[in-house]
Amino acid sequence: MYYLLIAVQVFCLYHAYKNGKPYYWYFLIFFIPAIGSLIYIITQVYNKSDAEKIQEEITTVLNPTKKIKDLEKKLAFVDTYTNRMALADAYFANNDIPNAILNYKKTLEDIVQDDLYARQNLIRCYFQLKDYAEVIKQAEYIKSTPEFKGSKQQFCYGLALNELGKPDEAEAQLKDIDRPYSNYVERLALAKFYIENNRIADGKALLNEISIESKRLTKPNRKLYGATIVEVERVLASLK
Repeated sequence: MYYLLIAVQVFCLYHAYKNGKPYYWYFLIFFIPAIGSLIYIITQVYNKSDAEKIQEEITTVLNPTKKIKDLEKKLAFVDTYTNRMALADAYFANNDIPNAILNYKKTLEDIVQDDLYARQNLIRCYFQLKDYAEVIKQAEYIKSTPEFKGSKQQFCYGLALNELGKPDEAEAQLKDIDRPYSNYVERLALAKFYIENNRIADGKALLNEISIESKRLTKPNRKLYGATIVEVERVLASLK
């Protein structure tokens, strides 16, 4: 029962964050878990069409491998592009990167389907494995698409280029991620990139920009980006 309550609480907090709910819901859910979560689900989440989805998400929190096993059975029964992509996504969500790669690559054999989504996820998979050559290879297929510009995939592409000794090309990609009041993790990485390449003034200027912005964030966002902000201040202090 305790673990079920924790799972429901985590789901409510995630749903509140994902849907931009007012900050008082976080306090209600966190400090009064059972009653707060129940009130939140009844007033903010529940309707008949959502019931099965809520149950599925809670089950996934409690038993993350169940969804994978169910999808494996579904794929074995009907091997379709949609079923295989769903399985690949489930592997990726469960941090089973090798199996995620295997299934994303399998979907590329279906030439009728658009390969954008599969390659977007392959870039993230290979980046986690630090296979930077494959990150670049997959990015080359989709870097001309509008979805690539300013994306996580472009960020991974830029870092991969830097890792393989191409800092000028890397900077061109990483600078596209530098957008005010967003992408704090990526902008911190860009600042460190500047510093590592002896461009201290550029790195310090970006860190100061992030530091100033952080003081204007809402409390939920300050909590969300707390670790990144702490790191920004630490690096800034080391440059004084």
